[in-house]
Amino acid sequence: MVLASGAGTRVGAKLNKVYLPVAGKRVVAWSLDAFARVPGIDVLVLVIRPQDTELAREVLAAHPGEVELVHGGATRQGSELNALRHLTSRIESGEIDAVLLHDAARPLVTPRLIADVLADTRRYGGAVPGVAADDIVRVDGDTVSGALPGAIRVQTPQGFRAAPLLEAYETAERDGFVGTDTSSCMERFSALPVRWVPGSAENLKITYPHDLVVAEQVIGRG
Repeated sequence: MVLASGAGTRVGAKLNKVYLPVAGKRVVAWSLDAFARVPGIDVLVLVIRPQDTELAREVLAAHPGEVELVHGGATRQGSELNALRHLTSRIESGEIDAVLLHDAARPLVTPRLIADVLADTRRYGGAVPGVAADDIVRVDGDTVSGALPGAIRVQTPQGFRAAPLLEAYETAERDGFVGTDTSSCMERFSALPVRWVPGSAENLKITYPHDLVVAEQVIGRG
């Protein structure tokens, strides 16, 4: 599930940032290409804003018949729930056993990282990539009280067994809970263990204009 239904206003463009060009492709195209290359990924869902439909179809011309389009909701969690409901019958039948959720604004995700997250999701129930956050410190009032050992910066894709994920999201919807990301919702409404998979500093999120420049440089290095 590639989430492309945000606006990304901080990048300073009128266009949804995931359709901006980087190294000859639109940002979202890089993620779709990476997922399409991973064995075991049988269904690709692109979650979009209705007003971006034509742009999405342009991107999907490179993936004829491979990607299903779903309209997002008012929030990230609402968008994820829409996509999960789109997959409900296949989740309930067991056709889909795991779901990976990825931010389309992270174009540098690699097939290797996707495969690692998928493998640990199937083995343990949940997995998220992350990088060590050595620059995070504790603060006591206005005083720095030392480093926070063991902290990581969580990235995407985040993977979970499909049936518990759907159940947790439906429960969150009924309870009116909105989490900060997929793992926060699962922590509240599911007992699934979530494994940490080593991520990559290059799996950056396009947030500001200079991030596009960095992404293009990384892609240029291969």
